[in-house]
Amino acid sequence: MSQLKIFGLVIFTLFTMVACSGQDGSVELTDNQKNLVAERIAPHGQVVMAGQAVVSAVASAVRTGESIYASNCQACHNYGVAGAPKMGDVAAWADRLTRGIETVYANAINGIGAMPAKGTCMDCSDDEIIATIDYMLENSQ
Repeated sequence: MSQLKIFGLVIFTLFTMVACSGQDGSVELTDNQKNLVAERIAPHGQVVMAGQAVVSAVASAVRTGESIYASNCQACHNYGVAGAPKMGDVAAWADRLTRGIETVYANAINGIGAMPAKGTCMDCSDDEIIATIDYMLENSQ
């Protein structure tokens, strides 16, 4: 590029910046642009100090046993991976229930065999795990 073209491009750019800026030299954004910028620079999390009560969107969302099963359990329990009792396998679940429902709940919460604690739902509460076990049992009778 010739020096004259570069000089012209620089002058054009400077003129455009001055023409599009406010009196203080800042660029004026529309409300929509301001909202988009705010979304892009919003933090992805927050720091919580000891003693502070925080209700997260994930924790406050109601998750059913069915939805947890669909997102976290079916990969193993649909196919019996590593000895996992299959959904709908009456005999497999009946065998586990001979040890008592509390044992089945405890094994799901704490893990057993190849299944890690809470399966793959590390952010599930114990009550959500119990609801998921109940869902699996209701569909395995």
